[in-house]
Amino acid sequence: MQQETVVLIVGAGPAGLATSACLNLQNIPNIVLEKENCCASLWKKRSYDRLKLHLAKQFCELPHMPFPQNAPTFVSKTGFIQYLDNYVSHFNVNPLYHRTVESAAFDVREGKWLVIVRNTLFNMEEKYEGKYIVVATGENSEGYIPNVPGLDSFHGEVMHSSHYENGKRFDDKNVLVVGCGNSGMEIAYDLSNWGAQTSIVVHNPVHVLTKRIVQLGMVLLKFLPCDMVDNIVLTLSKLKHGNLSDCGLQRPSKGPFYLKRITGRSPVIDVGTVRKIKAREIKVFPSINKIDGDYIQFANGGTKSFDAIVFATGYRSTVRKWLKEDGGLFNEEGMPKNRVPSHWKGENGLYCAGFSRGGLFGISNDAKSISQDICMVLGQQK
Repeated sequence: MQQETVVLIVGAGPAGLATSACLNLQNIPNIVLEKENCCASLWKKRSYDRLKLHLAKQFCELPHMPFPQNAPTFVSKTGFIQYLDNYVSHFNVNPLYHRTVESAAFDVREGKWLVIVRNTLFNMEEKYEGKYIVVATGENSEGYIPNVPGLDSFHGEVMHSSHYENGKRFDDKNVLVVGCGNSGMEIAYDLSNWGAQTSIVVHNPVHVLTKRIVQLGMVLLKFLPCDMVDNIVLTLSKLKHGNLSDCGLQRPSKGPFYLKRITGRSPVIDVGTVRKIKAREIKVFPSINKIDGDYIQFANGGTKSFDAIVFATGYRSTVRKWLKEDGGLFNEEGMPKNRVPSHWKGENGLYCAGFSRGGLFGISNDAKSISQDICMVLGQQK
């Protein structure tokens, strides 16, 4: 089986859906290929129950469709999934599911992209051709667990945060959360609420803000320079949380919005974890040295036994596994070589959406830029 279209989009997460919607509005034919059995699988199948959007809804809208006026400022997981399903229906986005892309290469002679796909529902090979290809598999394609010495000797349960739903079955268990980003801090909070004896590994300095402080910062960035906004939000954070170094939480030397812009690393938006850390309901440990059976030895020499480990250690891009010619767009980690805002376009009709480290706001900008560029090129050719 071989199908031809103008634009091939790999991935039916928010980035792929938004790009397809923008192209549909321009009447540009496109096909969305998705390996899972649904769109937005990270949200529907690999996110914990209590998850909410960490930014106010106006910063999380996809192109051409605001959230309903009665939606809360910080939309819940179920609310966002409903929004995405409505988005797909409204813009007539029709992903092809159970399609795992095995390779994508540019045919110089034909001037087209040839994509080899495995239809996992029928175990068949399919071929797709397109003048343009959009990589929309994103930064969070595959859960990453670091290589910890002795991890294979651990007798308890080990999981990545993408498989964590809630802490119900961990009641009265000793659970270690590795990673102090937003997922790690919120999962630790959830575990503690369910009655688990919770500990968290804090390896790096971290900014801890509140949703309202971040919301204020996002608004101020429209009017003030980044360093001034960073000073304001850090002052508010210190007033709110006080000195957290006594609890094992060190602040980075650079400001939160500066770091987000340069490294893509978001500040932690506190949901109540700090209060539990201060009350010693959640214990903080430095990085892990090694694991020996149920016992984990930490960098400060301390040792403690655990029943389970949840690795909230982030995700990796998988684009290098199947994209055979990237035209210099991606580095060895499968992330764009160029910084925002010049990150989304490569050579020979290759684009990427959802790699800006800018969350849903960045995804929306990518989708609009890509569709406008393709529309302009097609218009020039006509």
